[in-house]
Amino acid sequence: MDEYVVLVNEQDEEMGVREKRQAHVEGVLHRAFSVFLFDEEGALLLQQRHPDKYHSGGLWSNTCCSHPRPGEPVAAAAHRRLREEMGITCGLHRAFGFVYRSALDHGLYEHEYDHVFVGYYRGTPSPDPTEVVAWRWAEADALRREILERPDQYTYWFRFIVDRVLTTFEQYAR
Repeated sequence: MDEYVVLVNEQDEEMGVREKRQAHVEGVLHRAFSVFLFDEEGALLLQQRHPDKYHSGGLWSNTCCSHPRPGEPVAAAAHRRLREEMGITCGLHRAFGFVYRSALDHGLYEHEYDHVFVGYYRGTPSPDPTEVVAWRWAEADALRREILERPDQYTYWFRFIVDRVLTTFEQYAR
């Protein structure tokens, strides 16, 4: 079954739809979301992407990320994929949005208007093994050091946005 993404402009206004893989081949701007879950101590829940993913396989990234389906509200899509990918249901708060573009492996490109959601979670995830091969909690300062020392072990979009998310969360948690 083909999956489609919503094409948008820099203001996140809908411009059409495109088959997901084709959108990543062409590098056209499309809507996406990223979920960052924290525990009570401020540790961030990370996932390691399955090696067979069509891009960025085997890399560590934020708790969950994906694309809303055409006609699907972004917040509903974030909740849906968090449940499907990580087996988690919890409250989410939209923190901010941003646009980025990056070359990926396999001749693909990410060019996304990314809606960033944050939430609290206490528990043990139950990830879909076809999506996620490992998960872990990471303390903010240790994670920042790891990314500086071994950036090639993390997805581009995660490296690009993690410091802003951590800073936003730290200010919000005070």
